[in-house]
Amino acid sequence: MSPERTPKTRLAYIDWMRGLACLLMFQTHCYDSWLGGSARQSRFFMYSQLGGTFPAPLFLFLAGISFALVTGKLRRNDLPRNRIARSTIRRGAEIFGFALLFRLQEFLVSWGWAPKSDLFRVDILNNIGVSMMLMGILCWGVLSASGPDNRVGDHLNASTVAATSTSKDRALIIAACAAALLISLLTPLLWTTWRPDWLPWPLESYVNGVHNLGAPQAWLFPVFPWTAFAFAGLAVGFILQSDWTRRHEMKVFLGIGLAGLVLIAVSRCLDRLSLQVYPVYDYWHTSPEFFLIRVGMLMVIVTASYAWCRWGAGEWGFSPVIQLGQASLLVYWVHIEFVYGRVSILPKHSAGITGATGGLLVIAVAMLGLAYIRTHTRVKKAGKGAAVGAEVRVS
Repeated sequence: MSPERTPKTRLAYIDWMRGLACLLMFQTHCYDSWLGGSARQSRFFMYSQLGGTFPAPLFLFLAGISFALVTGKLRRNDLPRNRIARSTIRRGAEIFGFALLFRLQEFLVSWGWAPKSDLFRVDILNNIGVSMMLMGILCWGVLSASGPDNRVGDHLNASTVAATSTSKDRALIIAACAAALLISLLTPLLWTTWRPDWLPWPLESYVNGVHNLGAPQAWLFPVFPWTAFAFAGLAVGFILQSDWTRRHEMKVFLGIGLAGLVLIAVSRCLDRLSLQVYPVYDYWHTSPEFFLIRVGMLMVIVTASYAWCRWGAGEWGFSPVIQLGQASLLVYWVHIEFVYGRVSILPKHSAGITGATGGLLVIAVAMLGLAYIRTHTRVKKAGKGAAVGAEVRVS
């Protein structure tokens, strides 16, 4: 593989996966908002909503991968761990701030019929911001516990620094896996018998998505279980940014895909066991088994996306999917109003499959155009700095 192609491919598959998440999100939201009558009871609608179970885990998983790549880049630039933590945690706080601003905008646009409780709804953007801050804290803690910042020239040679860096990478991967597993294992309890109902509901909602409805809601995005996907992505990201991976890239991506298939098989086996560990077992919402199977699927998608962008048509000329992925935050923000908001391009719950599909195509093309304008305007302003900006996108 030529050295010139490697960074382009590594970034392309991440943007391609983000773009895939955007397309799945568009179809889920459009059909959910516009289909009405018998179409809402059809098998078509069922499969549409099933496809809608992928965008949120994909966005969070990719946030974790990108977070690891950015952290690795900052470490290679010899930035001290405290500065890395400040930079990454601040970026997470910015995303969280965008999430609060988005909720305020939606409330103001829907003034008169939206309840005030909508201001405190825990949506996917809220979770991404919180997850990034938590990942920043975890990375800072692991790097602090792994010893002082070591640089070439600080009475250390390059081989010693490389060995220390490898040891820290390994510690970061283990810590990220442990965090993902711990969140997944605690989720069934925090949704039922261990509910922190002594907290005000806007705070408890970040734990289990209770909102103001008295019970956890599956349509919200609390830390438990959703942040586990970000930590799983963080572990994969630290594997991908290691020096060993750069020397054996194809083998690593193949290994990630095979490991994903193993996780899927393990999840299915565990679900078939008659052993019940939790007082309340809900496979589709809180079970560790469902978390494992989705992480396995995400790992398979990572491998497939990498292969598509390297050997397939992923980068043949202009890629609409990659283009959407490069402006995923913007198209997420904008499309909601034209699908669910007052300026919805079709009447709510009244269209047939053909009409809703036509509306979906309009939304997809419009968001692609918006993404194109956004990225090309940014490239013109930033010039050569755009290449660096592409690598540090973490939302």
